Amino acid sequence: MLDLEVVPERSLGNDQWEFTLGMPLAQAVAILQKHCRIIKNVQVLYSEQSPLSHDLILNLTQDGIKLMFDAFNQRLKPNFAHGLASLQIPHGATVKRMYIYSGNSLQDTKAPVMPLSCFLGNVYAESVDVLRDGTGPAGLRLRLLAAGCGPGLLADAKMRVFERSVYFGDSCQDVLSMLGSPHKVFYKSEDKMKIHSPSPHKQVPSKCNDYFFNYFTLGVDILFDANTHKVKKFVLHTNYPGHYNFNIYHRCEFKIPLAIKKENSDGQTETCTTYSKWDNIQELLGHPVEKPVVLHRSSSPNNTNPFGSTFCFGLQRMIFEVMQNNHIASVTLYGPPRPGSHLRTAELP
Repeated sequence: MLDLEVVPERSLGNDQWEFTLGMPLAQAVAILQKHCRIIKNVQVLYSEQSPLSHDLILNLTQDGIKLMFDAFNQRLKPNFAHGLASLQIPHGATVKRMYIYSGNSLQDTKAPVMPLSCFLGNVYAESVDVLRDGTGPAGLRLRLLAAGCGPGLLADAKMRVFERSVYFGDSCQDVLSMLGSPHKVFYKSEDKMKIHSPSPHKQVPSKCNDYFFNYFTLGVDILFDANTHKVKKFVLHTNYPGHYNFNIYHRCEFKIPLAIKKENSDGQTETCTTYSKWDNIQELLGHPVEKPVVLHRSSSPNNTNPFGSTFCFGLQRMIFEVMQNNHIASVTLYGPPRPGSHLRTAELP
């Protein structure tokens, strides 16, 4: 049984770690993984068919703690503890069951904003807007959050909010100056998703390896051409439970304007978000011409993916990776390289 201290309206933890209200899911999982010899038998509970209708729960079965994460923003909300004989509360009280929450009442409380203590030097994306031109996606406009410190004391730390934009055709240096260093750089060995390429060129091998900048806390990957070192793709991740890459990326809260393919639409647009379903997107864009590419992800050739395959559909210079529950796992945006300086000085829509 864990020996824990409760800070009312804030956290549950000890000298080594702390579960704080508003903490992102990935950080809580990292704590559990680091202390797996002490915290054992952890269950991940979620709705496979309707992941937005129920909170995602980390159930510490042997310690009587349930960490509940908001289904949408995936941050720690009021958590529930029971059967904790060694739970320590200021003034010496012990309890059998309790909730930890912030606000005036348990019924009205929600997951609070992410506390400054959870930033850990990282930058997070509050929202990501896909910018379009007359032909399709042109780039991304990101509203970013960071914990900045004034000169002197740590108590002077405050939330910084700022916007950055990156475009197709931007150089590697352009992206670094806008978003900073990526968490990881990944070099591709092969391109398994060529449904956007013209048919005569699908079998042409590449002499160099393109490479990704992986921004895990933004929920975004950026692919660079190996020869020109210019941006050629953006990948936006929704981080739904039940997907092979779940918990690698933070959820990307994106908005994509879609050109409607319906009669009498007169150039109207609708917005696709992180929470849109594939059936609704197809009604707006029409059905893809080509059959979907089926992705069978696994950690090695001898392993199977317990979550099943996903299906990739190409429409309007975008690839929608669709899970079996009809939710979008990721969206890949691609387009012709273009000068970043021209777009960067243009007026944003």
